[in-house]
Amino acid sequence: MIGYYWSPFKVFWYFYATFCTFLYFVYLGMLIVSLSPNSQVAGILATAAYTILNLFSGFLMPGPKIPKWWIWCYWICPTSWSLNGLLTSQYGDMKKEILIFGELKPVSSFLKDYFGFQHDHLGFVAVALLVFPVVFASLFAYFIDKLNFQRR
Repeated sequence: MIGYYWSPFKVFWYFYATFCTFLYFVYLGMLIVSLSPNSQVAGILATAAYTILNLFSGFLMPGPKIPKWWIWCYWICPTSWSLNGLLTSQYGDMKKEILIFGELKPVSSFLKDYFGFQHDHLGFVAVALLVFPVVFASLFAYFIDKLNFQRR
């Protein structure tokens, strides 16, 4: 319904990016629970974390438009890598011209100019999407072992 093409490469990339996104959200939730003494604190931390993930994902304000002193938040935000992987893998090689901001330009050119996404960086995006779940799961395992909020 949104114009995905049925090629094995694009279908694999869609499922890979979606799977890694689900994984890091689940592990981030587990990490937040392991850092919290009760469910109320976990709820507050989760709300703050998800707000920051949405703010710096590059969807509301694309990466090239984010001020330079905040760009580090964009680069360490896992949702920005998911957006990069999904949009670039599906549309980054399209040469179809679209009318955007009053001018005709190819979809791939729009992704590069507006979002800063390049199709030839998909290998790096794949690694980044794999690193976030591993880091969040490892931190969860460490903190669930080291932190004990039970009163004695």
